[in-house]
Amino acid sequence: MVKHQPLQVYERQLCLSCITGIYGCRWKRYQRSHDDTTKWELLWSLILLFTFCLLLVWFYFWWEAHNDYNEFNWFLYNRSREWSDGTVPILATTAAGFTYIAFLMVLALCHIALGQQLNLHWLHKIGVTTALLTTIVAVISVNQTWGQEWDVVPISLQATGPFLHIGALAAITALSWIVAGQVARSEKTMFQVVVVLLYISVLLGLYVVPLYITSPCIMDPTTLKQRPDVIGHQGAPMLAPENTLWSFQRALQMNVTGFEADVAISVDGVPFLMHDRTLERTTNVGKVFPGRQTDDASHFNWTDLQQLNAGQWFLKDDPFWTVHSLSPHEKDLIANQSVCSLEQLLKLASYHNSTVVFRLRRPPPEHPCYDSWINDTLQAVQQSGVPQSLVMWTPGEHRAQVRQLAPGLIQTSVDKQTPETLHQSGISRLLLRYNQASTQEIRNFSESNINLTLYTINEPWLYSVLWCSGVSSVSSEAPHILNKVPYPIWLMRPDEYCLMWVSADLISFAVVIGIFIFQKYRTSGMRSYNPEQIMLSAAVRRSSRDLNVMKEKLIFSGQPQ
Repeated sequence: MVKHQPLQVYERQLCLSCITGIYGCRWKRYQRSHDDTTKWELLWSLILLFTFCLLLVWFYFWWEAHNDYNEFNWFLYNRSREWSDGTVPILATTAAGFTYIAFLMVLALCHIALGQQLNLHWLHKIGVTTALLTTIVAVISVNQTWGQEWDVVPISLQATGPFLHIGALAAITALSWIVAGQVARSEKTMFQVVVVLLYISVLLGLYVVPLYITSPCIMDPTTLKQRPDVIGHQGAPMLAPENTLWSFQRALQMNVTGFEADVAISVDGVPFLMHDRTLERTTNVGKVFPGRQTDDASHFNWTDLQQLNAGQWFLKDDPFWTVHSLSPHEKDLIANQSVCSLEQLLKLASYHNSTVVFRLRRPPPEHPCYDSWINDTLQAVQQSGVPQSLVMWTPGEHRAQVRQLAPGLIQTSVDKQTPETLHQSGISRLLLRYNQASTQEIRNFSESNINLTLYTINEPWLYSVLWCSGVSSVSSEAPHILNKVPYPIWLMRPDEYCLMWVSADLISFAVVIGIFIFQKYRTSGMRSYNPEQIMLSAAVRRSSRDLNVMKEKLIFSGQPQ
C-alpha cells in the first residue's frame, strides 16, 4: 500500500528573490536562510553603514562647496598649469558611489525587515571597500590642500540645519517599523532591551538637537537690516573674462555697487589688473611672446601688455559653462578684450559712482618698481580723477604716508583685527573671506561702525545667511545670481521655529508609539512569519505557469501491497 503526502505548492517570491539575489547572489529559495546573521557579516554591515555615513558627509560637503568651485579649479591650475573643471569628475564619482552604497543600505534594511540573513556578496564587499578607501583618501587630500573649505559645512548648516533635522527625524521615525518588528519577533530579552535603548537614545537625541541649532535666519523679520551691497569680484567673471573692462561693465548691468580687482605693476610702473602671477591662463602670451608664458606678469611693460588678447581664453576654456548663453555680439566683444589698467577701471568707477577695492601685489625684488610700488599705484589713483572716497585702499605698507598724501581714501584692512585695533589705526573697512567672521563677530563689527565686506559669495543661501547676520557688503563672482535675491531665502521667527520642531517631535513620538503597538499586536497570536511559507493545501488548484509544484513524495508503509 502506498501513502501519498499532500501536494506541496510554493508561491513565487519575486520581490524577495531580487532583494536577496542582488545583495548576496541568493536567487534560489534553498539558498536563503532565516538564521541569525554571522558575526563576520555583521561586521560588514557596520562597514557598509560607516561608508554610507562618510559618503553622505562627503557628498554634502561638495554640494555646499559649489560656492567655491572656481577657487578649487584655480588651486588645481597652479599645480598642473592646465585649466580644467576638476569638480566634474569628483561630483560624478561621488554621486555614483553614494547611489551605490545607499542602494546596498536599502537592500540591507529590507533583509532585516523580512527576517532574512545578511550575506553581502564578495563583489559588493570589494565595491564597499573601494568606496570607503577612495573616500578616505579624498578627504585626506582635500584636508591637506584645501583645508579651509571645511568651514563651509558648519556655515551651511545655519541655512540647512532646521530642514536637515526634520528630514533626519522623518527617516528615524520610519525606521521604527523595522526596529519594532525585530523587537516583536525576537525571543531574546537582552536583544530587545539593547535595540530599544539604542533606538530611543538616537530618537531622543534628535528630539533635542534643535536646542543646539543656531541660525541668523531665525530672527524677528522687523530687525532685518538692509540688503547687503554686492561688489563685482573681478567684474562678472561668469559672464565675461575676469578683470577686463567688459567684465566690469557686465557687473554694472547687474546692479553692483562696486568693483574688486587684483593689481600688478608693469616694468615701466603702470598698475594693471591681473589675478595670476603669470599671463599664461588669461592671455595669449604664448602666441605673442613665445617662451615667456611662465614669466612673472610684472616683468612685461605696458606696451607689451597692450598687445595681448585677454578674452579669447574665456571662449575657449568656458570656465563657468556659460559661453553657450552668450549672444554673438557678446562673444565678439569678449574676443577683443585686452589687459585693463587700474586707471581705466578707476575712470569707469568714477563715471558710475562705484567704489573700487583692489589687492595690490608687490613686484619681485629685482623689479625696478620694487621700492616705488606704493607711490606708482597712488599716482595712478590720483591721475584717474576718481574721488578718493570711492577707493578702498588695502595695502598695509606705508599706510601713514598714504593717509597724508591722499587723506580721502577709505583705509581698508585685509587682516582680521579687533574693532578697537582697527579704530586706533584709522581703518574703517575690513575685507575678509566669508569663513573668517562668525555671526557674532559680524554683528560686533557692525556695532563698532566697521563696514565688513566678505568674499567670495556666489550662492543665494550663503548670501541669505550673511544678510541675516548683518554684513554690510559682499564680493561676488556671480552678481547676476545675487541680483535675483531680493529677500533671504527663508526667515523664521524664533517662536515659529520652536512650534515647528516641537510639533515635529510630538508627531514623531506618536507615530513611533503607534508603530510599536501595531507591530506587537500584529505578531501576538501569530506564528513567526516566513516569507516563503509553504501552503499545504491539496485543494489549491492553479496553473502550472504560476506555481512551482514539488515532486510528490511517496512514503511507503511497512505493510505489503
